[in-house]
Order: sequence, then structure tokens, then C-alpha cells
Amino acid sequence: MPTVAILVFPGAQALDVSGPLDVFSEANRFLENEQRYQLTVIGSTHGLMQCSNGLPIAAHKHYSEVDTAFDLILVAGGPELPQQPRDEALLAWLHSCALRSGKYGSICNGAFLLAHAGLLDDKTITTHWNDAALLARMFPATRVDADRIFLQDGNLYTSAGVTAGIDLSLYLLSQESGAEVSLNVAKRLVVFMQRRGGQSQFSPYLTPYAEESSPVSMVQQYVLANLQQELSVEILARTVAMSPRNFARIFVRDTKITPAEFIESARLDAARALLEASNDPMKKIAYLCGFHNANQMRNVFVKRLGITAMQYRANFAAFRKS
Repeated sequence: MPTVAILVFPGAQALDVSGPLDVFSEANRFLENEQRYQLTVIGSTHGLMQCSNGLPIAAHKHYSEVDTAFDLILVAGGPELPQQPRDEALLAWLHSCALRSGKYGSICNGAFLLAHAGLLDDKTITTHWNDAALLARMFPATRVDADRIFLQDGNLYTSAGVTAGIDLSLYLLSQESGAEVSLNVAKRLVVFMQRRGGQSQFSPYLTPYAEESSPVSMVQQYVLANLQQELSVEILARTVAMSPRNFARIFVRDTKITPAEFIESARLDAARALLEASNDPMKKIAYLCGFHNANQMRNVFVKRLGITAMQYRANFAAFRKS
């Protein structure tokens, strides 16, 4: 009987806990007795713990009562987790438990607990897009891929935020019990077996802006006001009376991307806004945002977000009358 454990703490995101639990619990409907998952919730404290949404939960065991290995142990995340003080006893237990277990991982920013426990050094992981930069700064020995829904590195499994714990659990279920069982669970939960695209499609707009004191800021405002126009380095350099070479160097220095990358991001963000808020056809949106045609816009969406412009509209367009 495979064993799955989830470590929870006061302030944990309830869906980080219930999502994976429901995946493996639903799987038991399709498995023989000896194949069914045994689920254990492990608490960082004794007694009832209040989740970030106010839901009280009680763990099966306090971590100090657990000295066994699991086939899989996951760590839940929570909105305040990155700011919580270190609990050295908990981290030592987590390090030991993860190393003696078959697989280990995290949901959302539960990766911070794994990192504090020394379990993410020289590993490639993902976490919620909103916490990825902080995790990378705090733990430079960890490679953070902020655009993945979930990611495997050896026997380490990490996921993006909240509902991505379901995606990861379905993937783990497929590895352990087969694709058919995983598909049946996905159908019962009314979720996709594998979501298209990465986290970027859920993040705020992608265009980085320079400080107002930089001459680059003036160029950026010019770009935003003239997305339909030709925007070569030579044209942009003239708006701030610089040579193209010097302008390109200063632009990269102040924004960490090239002018061409900024223009593409600005056009992509403008298209995202129009797709969310209007019923305009793809051809018109492509024109308004400065793409050569709808096909080029589609290719940029696929390259940057992992989904087409049409799929983006289907996912994120506001409810509105046609």
C-alpha cells in the first residue's frame, strides 16, 4: 500500500492540502485494496491549525511522532510562509524524512521549507510565480524556473501555486498507478490531465520598466504610444538623441532586456489586455498591437506563454455579453 504524507502548518493554504489529498483519495476508487493510497497529514504544531482561509484542520500526527519513511512526502505552502521564523527542529525532521522517503516535494511556496531544510541545493525547482524571485535570491544554490506548472528533478517534485498541486499529484499518480487511473481521477475532479502553457499566462503583465530618471523610460513611453509603428533601434535612439549602439547598451543596462525583447513584451501585454476585455477579431488585435499579422501574434503567445492567443482569450476573457 503506497503511503503519501503532507506536512501542514498554521496558515497553510487549504487547497494545497486538500487538492493533493483528493487526487490520491479519488484514486482509491479505482485501485485494488493493496494498491490504495494511505494518506497521512502531519502537523508542525499540536492541535487544530487554522488555514489561511480560516478553515481549521487537525493533523493525524505531530511531526515529532513520525519516524517512518513514506513513498511520497509533500510540503504545503501558505501566503505568509516566506516570512515565518525558522523552526530548526521541524527543518531537521523534514530533512531526515525526505531523504529516507522515496519521493519528496512541495506545493506552491512550500518550497521555502524544503530550501531551509537544505533539500534544494543544486536542484531545479518551481514555485508560485509571485515567490519565485525571492526564493532565488534567498537560496542562490537553487535553480528556480518560474514558468513551470510542476517540475521533477530526480526524486524531488515541486509545483506552482495552489491548484498546481492537483496537476503535480495527477502526474505523480500517473507515474505510480498508470495513466488510466490518473485520467479517471482528473475526470472525477473535472480538471485537465495536463494544463497547457506555464505560469506566465497567470502572472501580471510581463513588460519591465526602467526608472523614470533613466532616458530609457522616455523611450518606453514612446513605444507604448506607437505600438503600430516601426520601432527599430535606430528610430528609438533618435527619440533620446543617442547613437544606436550607446542606446542599446544603456537600454539593456537599465531594463536587463534588449529593446526588441521589450517591444515584443509590450505588444504581447497590449494584446493580452485586448483579448481579456474585447471581442475584437484576432486580425484587428494583431494590427492594433503592432504584430505583422495574427499568425505572428499567435507564435509570440506560444513562445512566451505556452498557449495561443485564442486559448488565452478562452481562459481569461471576462464574462461579457457577445
